[in-house]
Parts: sequence; C-alpha cells; structure tokens
Amino acid sequence: MAAILHGSARTTPRVRAELQAAQASSRALAAQYGLNPKTVLKWRKRPTTADAAMGPKPRSTTLTQAEEAIIVEFRRRTLLPLDDVMGNLKHQIPKLTRSALHRCLQRHDISRLPKGEDAGSKRKTFKETKIGYVHIDSAQLRSAEGKIHMFLAIDRVSKFVHVEFHPTADMATGAQFMRGVVAAYPYQIHTVLTDNGVTFTKSASTKWDSMRHPFDRVCDEHGIEHRLTKPYHPWTNGQAERMNRTVKDATTKVFQYETAQALCAHVLAFVTAYNFAKHLKALQWRTPFQSIQDAWTKDPAIFKINPHHFIPGPYT
Repeated sequence: MAAILHGSARTTPRVRAELQAAQASSRALAAQYGLNPKTVLKWRKRPTTADAAMGPKPRSTTLTQAEEAIIVEFRRRTLLPLDDVMGNLKHQIPKLTRSALHRCLQRHDISRLPKGEDAGSKRKTFKETKIGYVHIDSAQLRSAEGKIHMFLAIDRVSKFVHVEFHPTADMATGAQFMRGVVAAYPYQIHTVLTDNGVTFTKSASTKWDSMRHPFDRVCDEHGIEHRLTKPYHPWTNGQAERMNRTVKDATTKVFQYETAQALCAHVLAFVTAYNFAKHLKALQWRTPFQSIQDAWTKDPAIFKINPHHFIPGPYT
C-alpha cells in the first residue's frame, strides 16, 4: 500500500501513476494518500506523470503560409523598417510578434534593407512645437500629357497632408495654394516653412522691391508666421521633401499615366489613405487623423471646426 503523505508533500511519479490508474473517487484517493483533492484531480487529468514546465506558457507565434506571404509582399513593396512593418501589420495579424516577424524576414532573405544614399548622414530632430506648424513645398509630376506642379503641405506634429495641382508655379499660384492650406486644416495654422523659391518669397533680384509677396499677404491675413529655410540647405524642410518623395515612390515611379487627371486622382487617393489609414511610428502607430482627434480632445480652442467632419464618406 502506498505511503501516507501529508497535504503539502510533493507527489512522486509512482504515486501519480497510481492516482491515474485508480478507479476510486478523487476524495477517497485524497484521504488515502493524504493529498489535497485538487492535487488528485490535477494528476488524474494529465496524460503523463512528468512535471510541467514552470512559468507562463509561451504564446504561439507560428505564422501560416498566407500570413508569411502577406508579410513578405508588404516588405518588398514598401521597404519599411522592421518596426514600421510591425506597426502596420499588427492589426491584420494579431499574433504577430517582433521576434516572429524578424525570423520570417530572415527565412525569406529580406531582413536587410538596401542602404540609402544618405544612410550614413546624421539627422537632427526638429524642436518640439504645437500642432499648426506646416511645411510647404512643390514638385513636378509628369504624365503622357506633360508635367504638372504638385503643391504639398504637411503638419510637423500631426503629419496631416494636403496637396493641390496647378499648371504653373508662380507667385499667384503660391498664394492660391496658401489659401487652400488655411481652408484644408481644421485648426489654426501658426507657422509655415518654405524654401526660397520665387513661388513663396522674393528672389535675390527683387529683394529690394517694396511690394509684399502675395504668399506673405495671405499669411498676414491669417496671422501666420512665414519662415524660410537656410539657402542651399533643402533638408531644413525635410518633412515636405520626404513626403514629396513618398508620393512619387507610390505613383509616378511605379505607374505610367495617360492623362494628368488619372495622375491627380491616384495621388489624391494615396494622400487620403495616408491621412486616414497609415499608422506612423512617429505618431506612436496612430494615423495623422487620429493625432488630430487627440489634439481636439486636449485643446478644442485651437480648432476652427470639429475634425470629425473630415472623416471620408463612401463617395469621397
């Protein structure tokens, strides 16, 4: 007959096997062996007599073939860093962890990104500021019908983007775009940063002209401070420059457009998806629109209208 054990004693593999083979009730076995009834129930349910591993059980991170295909295709198309891929796919693949993502990229030999031209350059971060600091720039896009000028504005804090298309890039166009920027953002803009192009400021040949530049006039009307980048230092306006490149990488560098209308429609669709669906690492994996909603919650006084009116509808 098995030895009588007190309630706090550890069971041996022999006693566990006897508990699993016995036909008596759990209470009777607990009284017979001097064990807690819960201990008897635990070992009668287990298929073996070996001790289980201590600590929390690890969550399964095994990815299916379909999930790995999504990860690989997303990485190859976007060339985003590991953390950015994680932030964009964690909602589609809830069980995805950073280590599982890294192993998946290694298996498919795409864990290393190609080095960029400026990979070795040191970048400085912008000074912290409040929402309403907008970077503005322009770029040329080309379709089969010819070139068109894209004007782009991006808020330094919320990352919300506004674009317009114009056939020219002169002083009047710059002022027209600035009026569109003021109307496009639901909150008060306090500062804009542009380069020294004639679209936004006087050139060296006309700097002694007493006429106020049309772009500055619009800024004056709305109480906006107009700042200029340091000459020959375009990276000072890096957010707008980088967003221009992001738009080109997603449109003109991979697609050919028969008409300017098709080109503009694609760019606008991309910008809308960026504003309302792109989760950015700089915003703690929120979208630009979500960051505007957070700003509305903290300080609605700086807003001209409720930003929830900006949510795109089915016919946007």
